[in-house]
Amino acid sequence: MNGHRKQVKHFHEPGDLHELTFSCYQRRPLLTIDLWRKMFCQAIDAAIERHEFRLVAFVIMPEHVHLLVHPTTTNPDVSGLLSAIKRPFSFRIKQLLIEQNSTLLPKLMVRERPGKTSFRFWQEGPGYDRNLHTQTAVLAAIDYIHNNPVARKLVDQARDWKWSSYRWYEWDKQNVDPDLPTIHGLPWDFFTG
Repeated sequence: MNGHRKQVKHFHEPGDLHELTFSCYQRRPLLTIDLWRKMFCQAIDAAIERHEFRLVAFVIMPEHVHLLVHPTTTNPDVSGLLSAIKRPFSFRIKQLLIEQNSTLLPKLMVRERPGKTSFRFWQEGPGYDRNLHTQTAVLAAIDYIHNNPVARKLVDQARDWKWSSYRWYEWDKQNVDPDLPTIHGLPWDFFTG
């Protein structure tokens, strides 16, 4: 490893939403434990609030995550948002694995150089960031995100996958699952602009 992290340039135009995708290390199915998924949802909520974004849609798959976010500031820090979600969560999982003396821990330790290893829950790099600025693109992204578990044959219908915002859109927005991150939906003026 050469010590250089992969970086992606995050571009933003006012009004754009960001479809973010990132994966677990080596695309391992690490997001299959409900406790971990709940902890991850808490990390999303904390980061969204801290970095001034609105969470529009999401799905947590066994080995990757899709988030659709809308910045509430004119100069959003997408990299900071991703770091604020991934780093604290990864740290908490590492601590749990150490406490449990888990056999998974060595599989997630990566040798960076002689004498230096680090824990890696997430695939290296920032993942994928796609700017969306049309209603058609945003609605297609929401549909794609919600249907990911169906396409992967994890469930027959999108509503059956707990770890998604699908039911927030389908059902009463007040009747939300407390295990899931807070959904803010689309900005009130999105369809008028």
